[in-house]
Amino acid sequence: MLLLKPFSRALPALLAASALLLVPACNRPVEEEPVIQVEAAAAVTVNGDPIFVSEVELEAVARGLISPGDTFGPGDENYDLVLDQLIDQKLMAQEALNRRLDKGAAAERRLEVARERILGNLLVESLVASEVNEDSIEAMYKEQVALQQEDDEVAIAHILVETEEEARNLHQQIQDGATFESLVVSNSLDTTTRMENGDLGYVAPNNMADPFPVVIANTKVGEVSEPFLSADGWHLLKVKDRRTSPPKTRAEMRPEIVTFLTLNQVSKILRRLRTEAQIEKGEKTTNIVPDSALSLESEGDLLKEQPASDEQGREL
Repeated sequence: MLLLKPFSRALPALLAASALLLVPACNRPVEEEPVIQVEAAAAVTVNGDPIFVSEVELEAVARGLISPGDTFGPGDENYDLVLDQLIDQKLMAQEALNRRLDKGAAAERRLEVARERILGNLLVESLVASEVNEDSIEAMYKEQVALQQEDDEVAIAHILVETEEEARNLHQQIQDGATFESLVVSNSLDTTTRMENGDLGYVAPNNMADPFPVVIANTKVGEVSEPFLSADGWHLLKVKDRRTSPPKTRAEMRPEIVTFLTLNQVSKILRRLRTEAQIEKGEKTTNIVPDSALSLESEGDLLKEQPASDEQGREL
C-alpha cells in the first residue's frame, strides 16, 4: 500500500503541475451533485443581449457562493450581486466589440488563451466526474486512517449480536438513554467479554480486521458507533479512551481527499499529454512585453477579486 504524502507537501507539487487550471469542482460533492443545465430563461437583456438565470447560478457556484442545487434566484443577496456584476461585464464586452478591440493578432491570441483556460477547466470537471468518486475517496480515507492510527492505542468495548435488526434496536435504546454497559450482559454473543461489559482493552486499531479501524476512527471517546458488520456478526462499539490523538473523521478529511485526488488526476493526464506531445521551444527574441495594467492571469476572470513520484509516500 502506498503512503500519501502530507497535504502540506503533496499539494504544492500537484498545484504546480496544474497552475493554469482553475479547479472550482474540487470541493463539491461527488456523484450526488446535481448537474446545472444551461436554461433559456433570461435574467435580463442588455442591449438585446441576454444574460441567462443559469449563467448567474453557474457564476455563483464557481465562486463558491452557493452549492449546485441550492435554492437561488431573484431577491437573494448573492444573486443580485452576481447579476449586477455580469451586467457590468456584458456592457464592457459590448463596448469593447463596438471599439473593435477584438480585432488584431494580439487580441485574438488573448481571447484564444482565455478559451484554452476554460477548456482546461472543463477537462478538470470531467476528470472529477469520472475519477473522483465515492469509492476512490473511501479507499484513500482507509489508507489515511491506517497511517494516522499507526501509534494509537484505543480502549474499546463491544456488543456482538447476530442480526442488523438486533444491533439497531440496541443502538436505539442507547440513543433513548440506556447505558452501553447495561445492555452487554443480556445481549452480547461474545462470551469472552460479555461479563466484562464488553471490554476488549487497549488495542492497536491497525491490527484489527476491517472495518474496525475505520469505525474506531469515526467514533469519539465516550461515544457508541453505529451498528456495523464484521465476519463475526453485527457490532456496537464504544470507544472508552485514546492514548493518542484521534485521526480526522471521513467527513472532516473528505474535502482534502477530493482536492488531492482531483489534482493528482490533473497531474497524471498532464504527464501523459506532455509525453505524447511534440513540444518545440522557439528561438530567443528581443520582443518587449507591452506595459499593461492587465495580465493574462486575470484574463476571462475579471469578476473575481485577485488575492494580494509514485514510490514516494502518500500520507496526507
